[in-house]
Amino acid sequence: MNLEVIRQDTPGCSGKIFLNSAGASLMPKSVVETTIKFLYEEQELGGYAAAVQNPGIINQFYEETAKLINTKPSHIAFVSSSTDGYAKALSSIDFREGDCIITTNDDYISNQIAFISLQKRYHIEVIRVDNLPDHELDLEAFENLIKKYNPKLIAVTHIPTNSGLIQNIEGVGKLCKQYDVLYLVDACQSVGQIVVDVEKIHCDFLTATGRKFIRGPRGTGFLYVSDKVLNKKMYPLFLDSFGAQWTAFDDFQLNDTAKRFEFFERPYAALAGFAEALRYANAIGMDQIENYNRKLTDTLRINLQNYDFRVLDQGNRLSSIVTFCQPDGRVENIHKVLSDQKVFFKENSRQDALIDFTSKNVDHAIRLSPHYFNTMEEIERVSQLLENINH
Repeated sequence: MNLEVIRQDTPGCSGKIFLNSAGASLMPKSVVETTIKFLYEEQELGGYAAAVQNPGIINQFYEETAKLINTKPSHIAFVSSSTDGYAKALSSIDFREGDCIITTNDDYISNQIAFISLQKRYHIEVIRVDNLPDHELDLEAFENLIKKYNPKLIAVTHIPTNSGLIQNIEGVGKLCKQYDVLYLVDACQSVGQIVVDVEKIHCDFLTATGRKFIRGPRGTGFLYVSDKVLNKKMYPLFLDSFGAQWTAFDDFQLNDTAKRFEFFERPYAALAGFAEALRYANAIGMDQIENYNRKLTDTLRINLQNYDFRVLDQGNRLSSIVTFCQPDGRVENIHKVLSDQKVFFKENSRQDALIDFTSKNVDHAIRLSPHYFNTMEEIERVSQLLENINH
């Protein structure tokens, strides 16, 4: 991994310290160039002809995504965001009154709202599994609840948006496979940051977005679906002519692949840029990216703790999302120092993570999310800027 080349490929690195890849990361210039080139073709040819003349880069999206998460291209669908893919996955499940979803306290806000919406509409039960004292998922509790409730779905967010926790999705996946329970994983914050392997996770659905750690354009994402989903002829509630063929006045035939979860209309220029972002990450190698990211965030957390900040990340495995506040829970001074010095960050509020922040008794947290284009010098610089806030 050549950091100098990577930073040259990332013009947004200059003039600031960018630590918000968990929000919307900096695109490599090749991603922007690929997107713009496609737009110019649409300008000259119209959108339909431009798509027809570029099957290679469109297919590249499926191939590079499959390579990134260790699956086949036929298991990948393009979606506009992780939430879009998540909603399509949920809509493919035939929920009935009395059904049960098992999830965690740390699932993403939009997912929690979706579960509550299903609860209100279909009168299903939503059960959240408490964490162990070391903040890891309680797999024994998961298994007991599976035996008791025979859930229609288990849903787990790999890395919550509000903390550095990496949840044990592989352990949950083994249980789902053992008891033949549908398994939905939100990997929005993990794909592009750490190695993600759907064969090891044993999930039936996995969602991710392009704009975060994959470093693609906004309005892009993907949905992975398993053989089980395809073989059971599961499909989203609303299909169009891309997901199915109209074969009779009152019937249709599903697309054999995960493309049944796609719509005909999509932003092809953004898809082309996303394909290039995926290629860029694969060319470096996710193992190298993960190892380097860990060094950055380990250093940052140690520095923050040494300077008496309250680091809120808990768990045995932590990610490139670092959340913290002052000892009294305030963040205003941190916010001002970072903003004044052109450090890009995110402030999370209790509403973003109602259960987690309530349990931690905080209303706000500063979130820093370094990525592999950041330098150790930047981490030390940010640490120095914050050094005297608590003294």
